[in-house]
Amino acid sequence: MSKVLYAATAFLFCLMSTPQLMAQDKSPKILAIGDSLLAWHKLTGRSIAQTVGKELGVSVTDRSLSGARMIYKLPITGTVGFSIPRQYIRGEWDWVILTGGGNDLWLGCGCFKCDRKLNKLISKNTQTGAIPKLVSKLRKKNTQVIYVGYLRTPGQPSPIDHCRDEGDILETRISALAEKDEGVHFLSLKDLVPNGNLSYHAADRIHPSIKASKAIGKLVAEIIAD
Repeated sequence: MSKVLYAATAFLFCLMSTPQLMAQDKSPKILAIGDSLLAWHKLTGRSIAQTVGKELGVSVTDRSLSGARMIYKLPITGTVGFSIPRQYIRGEWDWVILTGGGNDLWLGCGCFKCDRKLNKLISKNTQTGAIPKLVSKLRKKNTQVIYVGYLRTPGQPSPIDHCRDEGDILETRISALAEKDEGVHFLSLKDLVPNGNLSYHAADRIHPSIKASKAIGKLVAEIIAD
């Protein structure tokens, strides 16, 4: 009788444990690559990617680096992360959180030949450029891509105001790219910051504050959860 009771107990335990194990197996594998928008507050554990991990209860592999560019030709520093495409590491990723292009425009074009730089990042028809090339590479394994746009400073000056028009064009093209592929999700931050509000920015009025990183991380997590 005791053997029967033991077997029944073991069987019930297996039934109860299986859904939990399956839930663990279904946890999304997430990679984050990009520039300082993602990397800011990483050392204090409050970056966008870290917020995503906390919201979803999963581990997020974050390879983002401040100063990184989409187009970066120096070989040694490119391998350590200053090239966003080279931040990618092989794996069975369900999601890649991606941002980039801002440093290419702000630091890369020297405030001239911006149209040429824009086209190198992503062409008008969204078919060519560093960004479509990277997104296409990520999508080959059916990885879902979330492309995060940049913060604005409505009603307040910013050191990168002179790049605002180019930034808007860049994001318009990325949004158009996302519309052509249901596996690419463009998250615009254009309307995140209320007019005149500085609480969403660090003191430099370029990078996200802790408040902004948390808000953006929650938005990214919502896309993944849905």
